[in-house]
Amino acid sequence: MPSLKIQRNSDEDIFEKILTDQVVRKHTVQNSFEFFFPIYFHQYMEYETAPFHEEMFRILEDEQIKLAVFVAFRGSAKSTIISTAYVLWSILGIQQRKLIVICGQTEQKARQYLLNIKSQLLNNELLRKDLGPFEEEKNNLGNATALIIKRLNVKIMISSVEQSIRGMRHDQYRPDLIILDDIEDTNSVKTRAGRDKTFNWLVSEVIPAGTKKTRIIAVGNLLHEDSVLKRLQKRIEGDEMRRIKSVYREYPIVDGKGNPLWPGKYPTIEDVEAEREKTMNEVAWFREYMLQIITTDEQIVSPEWITFYDKMPADGFRSICIGIDLAVSEKDSADCTAIVVAYVYGTGKNMKIYIQKHPYNKRSSFPVHAEFIKALVATEKLKHNRVKLYVEDVGYQKALIQFFESQKYDIEGVPTGRNDKGARLRLTTPLLKDGRILFPESGCEELIDQLLGFGKEKHDDLADAFSIVVLKIIENNPVAGGILFG
Repeated sequence: MPSLKIQRNSDEDIFEKILTDQVVRKHTVQNSFEFFFPIYFHQYMEYETAPFHEEMFRILEDEQIKLAVFVAFRGSAKSTIISTAYVLWSILGIQQRKLIVICGQTEQKARQYLLNIKSQLLNNELLRKDLGPFEEEKNNLGNATALIIKRLNVKIMISSVEQSIRGMRHDQYRPDLIILDDIEDTNSVKTRAGRDKTFNWLVSEVIPAGTKKTRIIAVGNLLHEDSVLKRLQKRIEGDEMRRIKSVYREYPIVDGKGNPLWPGKYPTIEDVEAEREKTMNEVAWFREYMLQIITTDEQIVSPEWITFYDKMPADGFRSICIGIDLAVSEKDSADCTAIVVAYVYGTGKNMKIYIQKHPYNKRSSFPVHAEFIKALVATEKLKHNRVKLYVEDVGYQKALIQFFESQKYDIEGVPTGRNDKGARLRLTTPLLKDGRILFPESGCEELIDQLLGFGKEKHDDLADAFSIVVLKIIENNPVAGGILFG
């Protein structure tokens, strides 16, 4: 069994007694979910538990908290802890729940939660020995939507979004614990109507199904600024729920300083980066591991995200970065070569990117573009000695990279094969929404038009050069708004 916090913070003899003495163990686990989980679910604990797990345990133990929302990175064990282990502890421990409803986005997903619970009741020998027996159900759970533990007079039911659970009872009991596990997906949050539909189901069907003593525990990922989880966050952190004890927690894979949030699983930042490489999809990485909201709306950039500046700060100037999307054809129908210059100020959460006036956007030959870039770098070096060029490393653009490398320019090829242009632009939206990418009050009209009309405008060269430079700035910034870069 992996080392546990209780082992580190308690006398070893006491811990040994918990493991070897069934009476002591039973009393301990029934009173503490923090002990229950590692003792009966140690097979899931390949790595030492993290501080955020221990915070989750304490929140789940606190019956005064009537609403808890957990947003955690993929692979954080959030569903195992909440939708399996906590459900079992809530009926076998001191909370003594009688009617539990687990809601998923679809009935198929919710049924899997029920199967996981059934598996523990049938196959977890230590759990059966200490807190059983648990009678096996006569029906085939493959299509069942409920599980009854007769000895305890407990019923565990499942539901999916849009199904009504109002009026649901088990004998004299109404639902006293409701679990919402991934009740949204990227399709359901695409439109305001879809988001309203899910939220209205929550407030008109789910919440009224319970009583004053009912707890609602929600777990999932952030898929939209107006999703159900974000709406709950606003109510919890605002004044609308001040009479109800509630909590909202986010657990990205790294903390605000770029340190791994689960040191047992990811001891170093290199281990986190290895996980990122395995993901092979930047949008999935930012959304599911970094908990950043990456829009999937048809319009990627909204007008209200465009922030303007009239002058740049006096202090904190860090570097000049230039993004280049090269085209060499001079035909009127061809793409233009686009060059976007960005000034970087500050670091970490204080970093801001100031897009410069009059980005280059022309059709011409390779030599003409090369001479323009040389002149541009010479001009920018008068303002700051750190001038970095970023060029998409694909096709004929490699020739530009090799040419400037031979001239000893600070240039880097940017591989972009894993994501299309739309996906790359979406990755810039968290900083745009936070007002940390700023545009001049005049001189960037064409770039802004391409950003706002991406996918509809005939050309997107400036938008692509913008994405190239912004994503490289982000990548080289240790922490930006809680995002890991570099």
